[in-house]
Amino acid sequence: MKLHSIRNRIGFPALLLTFGFASIAGARAHQGSPGPSSPPSLRHPGDQQQHTNPSAPGQSQQTVPAAPGGQPEVPKVNPQEEADYKALFDIKDPGTKIQLGQDFLQKYPTSRYTQGVYEQLVKAYSAKADWNDFYAVAKKALANDPDDADVLVFVGWVIPHIYDLKDPNANEKLSEAEIYEKHALEIIPKVTNNGTMTDDQFAALKAGLLAEAHSALGMIDFRRGNNGDCVKELQQAIQGAASPDPTDLYVMGLALEQLKNFPEAADSLGKCSLIPGALEDRCKQAADRVHNETPQPR
Repeated sequence: MKLHSIRNRIGFPALLLTFGFASIAGARAHQGSPGPSSPPSLRHPGDQQQHTNPSAPGQSQQTVPAAPGGQPEVPKVNPQEEADYKALFDIKDPGTKIQLGQDFLQKYPTSRYTQGVYEQLVKAYSAKADWNDFYAVAKKALANDPDDADVLVFVGWVIPHIYDLKDPNANEKLSEAEIYEKHALEIIPKVTNNGTMTDDQFAALKAGLLAEAHSALGMIDFRRGNNGDCVKELQQAIQGAASPDPTDLYVMGLALEQLKNFPEAADSLGKCSLIPGALEDRCKQAADRVHNETPQPR
């Protein structure tokens, strides 16, 4: 699992957030997929499914069979497999990435890079807003590695952001997302630095991923109308993020408004309105509305 926050991983489409009383476009800004220079994987220490090859882009960890005498055998390298995997990471277009990823899985069904390919497919399908295939490949990824915190956090974040009240399985999906994020919160703190980055870098990257998990849980609570819990989760997300996410600030402002905590609601919405992007005007309008609802001193 790569140590990237969700904002820094993929091109993500604008997401429609339907709250019943408001619709907004998801305002998270995302960059390109990580390439061969991606940071090392973040995995639960008990996950011995895979063994890291630091030279492989985004490679998941794999167990290397033990040779007689107890020493692990060096895995054989298939140059074409290595080249195909690198090509998958180098491609930015999600449609092409999906085709290359599916071709890779068929060509190398027992590849040590399978989990890394699944991760790339999850993000590519989300970039294309192909939600049926997104859910399908996410389930395959987590069946292959239930402790892949990158997939857990990412999928758990996406689900409440594309929530649709008309979906008969909407509540079931929210519950699934909650399970993913809570599991991620359990395993991320237990991961130790393997020495490929400084302790400060490692701590910052873990904190960013934990913030994303709290962001997702806050959105899940908001969808359920649990405004108090929503505020608590989003406060943790904002405190743990290198820069505030306007969506988190906006949703927290709306939740605080529902709790009739107008001064803090206006503060959160006001901060959101200062961040250029899709939510800038909507946050300003909401901040003005909340300000008018705030009891004035006599």
